[in-house]
Amino acid sequence: MKKIIKFFVFGITLISFYFINLAPAKAVCPVCTVAVGAGLGLSRYLGIDDAASGIWFGGLIMALALWSANWLKKKNINIPYGSIISMIVWFILTIIPLKLGGVMGHPNNTILGIDKLLFGIILGIFTFYLGIAADKKIRQSKGRQLIDFQKVILPVAFLLTASVIMFLLTSLNLNI
Repeated sequence: MKKIIKFFVFGITLISFYFINLAPAKAVCPVCTVAVGAGLGLSRYLGIDDAASGIWFGGLIMALALWSANWLKKKNINIPYGSIISMIVWFILTIIPLKLGGVMGHPNNTILGIDKLLFGIILGIFTFYLGIAADKKIRQSKGRQLIDFQKVILPVAFLLTASVIMFLLTSLNLNI
């Protein structure tokens, strides 16, 4: 099972490096996506709880979905709700191999009756989105970025904060 996880992380990393070589997308920067992928790989390597590492999976899914939607727009392929459809496609492309590989679906590995990894992925998607929204809000209200690499720092900081909180909550063994 660990080989499947390592293979999956390696594959996502390769895909990330492929996108880095393309023209920069305006949705999410390549550095941010690589940082998310690195965080995911590190958390799995260190044996961190699935709920906390799932947050990084979710962030990576969101980054890839936004990249894909932006790429389609650049190719003049206008799909209604392209970002949402891209999100659903990347979500499915992530969940199915995890389920088939036996990484997800253990009955004793749940939070609120939901698989811990799936719970973390969903939380990570929303957390990454909130980081992007915070960056946009700051840029709109201040008319500029406040710090260098703000577009990278905020989504990654949001993911890091959420994963630390989740790690602490799951370490308490609250049996939720």
